[in-house]
Amino acid sequence: MCGIVGIVSKNPVNQLLYDGLTVLQHRGQDAAGIVTADGRTFHMHKNKGLVRDVFRTRNMRDLTGTMGIAHCRYPTAGSAASAAESQPFYVNSPFGVVLGHNGNLINTKELQRDLFQDDLRHVNTNSDSEVLLNVLAHELSQAARGIRLDPDAIFNAVAGVHRRAKGAYAIVAMIAGHGLLAFRDPHGIRPLVIGKNITEDGSVEFMVASESVAIDTLGFTVMRDVAPGEAVFFDTSGAFFQRQCAVNPRLSPCIFEYVYLARPDSVIDGISVYETRALMGRSLAQKIQRVAPGLGIDVVIPIPDTSRPSAVEVAQVLGVKYREGFIKNRYIGRTFIMPGQKERRRSVRQKLNAMAIEFRGKDVLLVDDSIVRGTTSKEIVQMARDCGARKVYFASAAPPVRFPNVYGIDMPTRKELIANGRDAAQIAAEIGADAVFYQDIEDLIADVRSCNPAIEEFDASCFDGRYITGGVDEAYLEVLERGRDRGDEPVDATEESNRAEQLDLGLSVAER
Repeated sequence: MCGIVGIVSKNPVNQLLYDGLTVLQHRGQDAAGIVTADGRTFHMHKNKGLVRDVFRTRNMRDLTGTMGIAHCRYPTAGSAASAAESQPFYVNSPFGVVLGHNGNLINTKELQRDLFQDDLRHVNTNSDSEVLLNVLAHELSQAARGIRLDPDAIFNAVAGVHRRAKGAYAIVAMIAGHGLLAFRDPHGIRPLVIGKNITEDGSVEFMVASESVAIDTLGFTVMRDVAPGEAVFFDTSGAFFQRQCAVNPRLSPCIFEYVYLARPDSVIDGISVYETRALMGRSLAQKIQRVAPGLGIDVVIPIPDTSRPSAVEVAQVLGVKYREGFIKNRYIGRTFIMPGQKERRRSVRQKLNAMAIEFRGKDVLLVDDSIVRGTTSKEIVQMARDCGARKVYFASAAPPVRFPNVYGIDMPTRKELIANGRDAAQIAAEIGADAVFYQDIEDLIADVRSCNPAIEEFDASCFDGRYITGGVDEAYLEVLERGRDRGDEPVDATEESNRAEQLDLGLSVAER
């Protein structure tokens, strides 16, 4: 999960890129970077930290040019501690290319080996984004061999990337002296939206971003989403080209975007994030009515901020009061993406403060968007009890998270997921609640799909264990978990799982 922005204009774009990143800050708080193009010259500044901390006035002054890309990073592969893995990445051959990536590849090591042995290209970090950059650069050199690099050659290069890369990726890239390129993987797992604006001088500028909210807030008009497998290219004159570059693309967006990742004021693939969260709350309340009638709840309280639309609907359907019981410190990052359990646990009470008046002597239903590791949920339940709550029930607007997400969200091992191997009663005991209620996966999919019935399937792998790209099996997951336990650099689990099969290690098929 990262945020990406790309802009082509007749005017300087540094401020627009910065503003776009601040709107997408929720998608990545580990590092940020901007690259602008002034003619054939790239200007780059990137570092670890929040957008507001990475960029100073002196940095912004140096980011000259009328075209640029920007990235805010949340680490999913590689070393989270290294500023060298901040994006965008740059390579100087064949044309000078910079790239920012949102997503995660599942065949990184395989591609690294092919780049070194066959393509004669060197990768300097563990980041799958740098791997993608070098794959794209190699495919550009192959497509442009003997001819001028034009949109046809660029789209042929993207087709080559699609053939080689496996996983989820939404990409923005600039090619020195040519233009800005954006494309999305053949399943459309991670989001990418196109916007357009007519400036005061009458010129046209284009923008691509991870979410529509970035386009809206910068004064652009949303045109459409980039289709799965599609590439769009804006040359230095501002001309717009588009082509489908994948064989048999199929839109399967990540359903967790609507549950948690995206801002509620975004529209992704024609689906309002806010509306889906409200629908999730209605379905969740109806389930509570079915499985626990007469529960005697006095008040519904959301865990800020993502769960508010769902909690409002839960209260309305159940016919009980909705109250705000927690005040959020907005200067603490998202806890489930922090690197260690101790750091997550310590940050919860820094992040949220409970108001005792809303809990004392009441039977409380807490509503959250999801329960991942359970660390935050356990602390919050205890906070409610410390404030004098008589009973504490906990409801999740999402189904149980039982499987790792390998497409760009840091849920890498099953043993870290509280719902893995536990039922609702056991989870309630684990987090100290009187009862836990989960959304049903069928209701979640129906709620999201009702906003755009044209979408036939979603990536819901963290809930159902079905990995839509293929190539992810029990052996793959075992290798990922062993590597994480050792603290190793990311491994190519596809390659390792093949080796495991050859050695007959007896690894079973993942339970579905």
